[in-house]
Amino acid sequence: MFRSDLLAGKRILITGGGTGLGKSIGLRYVALGAQLVICGRRKDVLEATAQEFKDSLGATIETYVCDVRDAQAVEAMMDSIWQKGPLDVLLNNAAGNFLARTERLSTRAFDAIVDIVLKGSAYCTMDVGRRWIASGHKGTVLQILTQSAMTGMPFTVPSAMAKAGALAMIRSLAVEWGPYGIRTVGVVPGPFPTEGAWSRLMPKERIGEAPIEQGVALRRMGEHQELADLCTYLISDSAGFITGEAVIIDGGRWLQGAAGASAYNMQQWPDSTWDSLKPKKSSA
Repeated sequence: MFRSDLLAGKRILITGGGTGLGKSIGLRYVALGAQLVICGRRKDVLEATAQEFKDSLGATIETYVCDVRDAQAVEAMMDSIWQKGPLDVLLNNAAGNFLARTERLSTRAFDAIVDIVLKGSAYCTMDVGRRWIASGHKGTVLQILTQSAMTGMPFTVPSAMAKAGALAMIRSLAVEWGPYGIRTVGVVPGPFPTEGAWSRLMPKERIGEAPIEQGVALRRMGEHQELADLCTYLISDSAGFITGEAVIIDGGRWLQGAAGASAYNMQQWPDSTWDSLKPKKSSA
């Protein structure tokens, strides 16, 4: 289904598109014919990514320096984008997170995460939604979420709260904006290693001696293209009847966790252990 012109004619903005998962998704979008726009806070990073895409795919992408925490900056960016044509897709990818004991968090540290993840996503979504509705233009908002949005997560409470709010946003707007032909969907990635987030959220002290793969039902990490392909499908015309849904792509990680900490150990038991647990035959 991933033909080379699948996203031809679609104009797509990825926030935080210069690095990590946003960059990988953007590369896939460009390869499938999309007109890509990326934004972020660091001009040098955006320019380096744009040059890399041009060198590898011969594509020219638009870049905008924008702090999505600033509603006025978001509006100014959207004004500039719309001068060249309306967006068809907004991918809210910009995020921030770190490990911390919640009782030690300062209000500034709390705001640093919530302002990017929740407010930034809301500012961008509300702005494009206003423009789409005013012009009768159909569009799609894709929100990058986390497992913590659904289950909560200790030691990353601000991110869990913000992602839960973003999940509530796409579910709410699916109904409110559906009559205008606007879809709002989400993706819940599992372990897809990136240089930045991985070093902050998965230090050696947290991982310990056991491989992370032990906590994943499929016993491996995700590959960036697997996530990019799902993100491609959800914004494509083939997914035109999907809205308000958050699709999990984690190799069964959250189900493995739901099975309890003993699930992995039990999978390693030899047959002799299982044999010893067989119910005894009743003499009755």
